[in-house]
Amino acid sequence: MDIINQSYLFLILVFLSAVMCSSHAYQFIVGGKDGWVLNPSENYNHWAERLRFQVNDTLLFKYKRESDSVLVVSKDNYDNCNTKRPILRLDDGKSVFKFERSGPFFFISGNKSNCINGQKLIIVVLAVRNRPSSPWSPPPNAPSPAAPPNGSSPSPAPQGEALTPASYPSPPATVHGPSTNSTPGSNTAADGGHPPPPPHRSFAAPAACINSFILVSTVSFVSSVCLGGVITSL
Repeated sequence: MDIINQSYLFLILVFLSAVMCSSHAYQFIVGGKDGWVLNPSENYNHWAERLRFQVNDTLLFKYKRESDSVLVVSKDNYDNCNTKRPILRLDDGKSVFKFERSGPFFFISGNKSNCINGQKLIIVVLAVRNRPSSPWSPPPNAPSPAAPPNGSSPSPAPQGEALTPASYPSPPATVHGPSTNSTPGSNTAADGGHPPPPPHRSFAAPAACINSFILVSTVSFVSSVCLGGVITSL
């Protein structure tokens, strides 16, 4: 029975670990195996277009700290490769940047010549949209007119006046969320109104998932050792 209980405990821990993984943000390694370099195998903005980024996701930049860095800049400084007065400078060789809001983010190399030669990146983080409101429902039917008293007939309608049904307010127009203007390298859908493709989580490493599975394995191993010792002593 103890072995069966241990199996149930292991399954519960695995389930909880999976739930934790589904609720945590992702970490994207910029450039994949190439990292943050001058000539990656895939253009950085093309790489970003294949992915979907959400609030609380993170970027991991890997580069040689002796010769390069990462600058978070404004759009104008991105366009002009202006490395002076950045919004944020990352220069430890293995830098993590967290998206704390939706909208566009602009990254360039701290080496201006590298930026001019294409080492730059635009990320557009998807906005968190509210759930749509419930559809409009028409008002209940108007009450029927009261019956006339016995012995009397209803007065005829005056000639020349047509009876018109009671007018009801027309349903309000559907309110759509604000559309996001597309920018170069943004993760928006292609022209034609089709929804964007499903997110590809390649080069994404959910660190919380790894930690959860390590925890599950450790607890299971310790439980097995303890249970084995109890059975041996018996």
